[in-house]
Amino acid sequence: MWETSARLLRLLSLLQTPRDWRGADLAEHLGVDIRTVRRDIQKLRDLGYPVHATPGAAGYRLGAGSKLPPLLLDDDEAVAVAVGLRTAVRGAVTGIEDSSLRALAKLDQVLPSRVRHRVGLLHSVTVAVPDGGPTVDPDVLAAIASACRDRQRLRFDYRRHDGSTSPRETEPHRLVHTGRRWYLVGWDTDRRDWRTYRADRVRPRIPGGPRFLPRTPPDVDLAGYLTRGVSSAPYRYRARITVYAPAEAVADRIPPTVGVVETVTGDSCMLHTGSNSLDELALYVGLLGFRFRIHEPAELTAHVRELATRLAQAGEGAPCGGPVRSPSTTETPAAG
Repeated sequence: MWETSARLLRLLSLLQTPRDWRGADLAEHLGVDIRTVRRDIQKLRDLGYPVHATPGAAGYRLGAGSKLPPLLLDDDEAVAVAVGLRTAVRGAVTGIEDSSLRALAKLDQVLPSRVRHRVGLLHSVTVAVPDGGPTVDPDVLAAIASACRDRQRLRFDYRRHDGSTSPRETEPHRLVHTGRRWYLVGWDTDRRDWRTYRADRVRPRIPGGPRFLPRTPPDVDLAGYLTRGVSSAPYRYRARITVYAPAEAVADRIPPTVGVVETVTGDSCMLHTGSNSLDELALYVGLLGFRFRIHEPAELTAHVRELATRLAQAGEGAPCGGPVRSPSTTETPAAG
């Protein structure tokens, strides 16, 4: 005979299958009498599980309640849920990446080794068609999410833009998803300041660091904080450009990690962006399809003038590609 706690879990597992259970069938599966089944059913109800009686057949089924009780999953179901969450974390369905990551972190913590092995095996032989953006290992995201939840310092190797790596130790605060990339916002213990890290460049070290007391975050609006930080701050050239189009229209063409768009009037907005290349900046704003005026940096103003002259000469059939003299006018052209 099952012990009481084990019997309740077994009973709950049976009731979670999509069918009506007669009391006699439940009693046979559990090795108890009908009266014991009735008492166990009432215990489950007291714990918040909505066990409904089937009229006329003296049967039982698990229904929907006002709150979500814990669920029991067998091995196959756990594998299916884990694989589905890993897919959702990669952004397959818009808007559920964050909640999928939290659920994946909770599930990963309690998976038996045999189930974790099956999930890893399935993941290793599955090929996804890339969408062109950087990918993050779900195991890395789960490790970061667990460190954020447990308030445990995260030690990791971080890959820089040039491919080199450096060891970091951070008090992780939150993971932020922009639609294409995952970022970690945390307090860098060596630099004594808040930092933003691309999760696809993070390689966690084991073991992690000690627990910590949470700090006041750098901004209540973490999404805005991250957008401002990654769109212009890290780059050599930080541009401020007026675009003569509604902010909504410009924002549709500017990913939040590329630039910040602020409304000026109903027909114009201010674009804050950055790059390490003047050519990249000039071509990017030139291909937006709107008129614009550059306020800073001064190097970009001169670069756009030179590029405009080169393009005009190419249109007239003149050879282009070498340095040319800038136009005599001192006014920045409004391109578009």
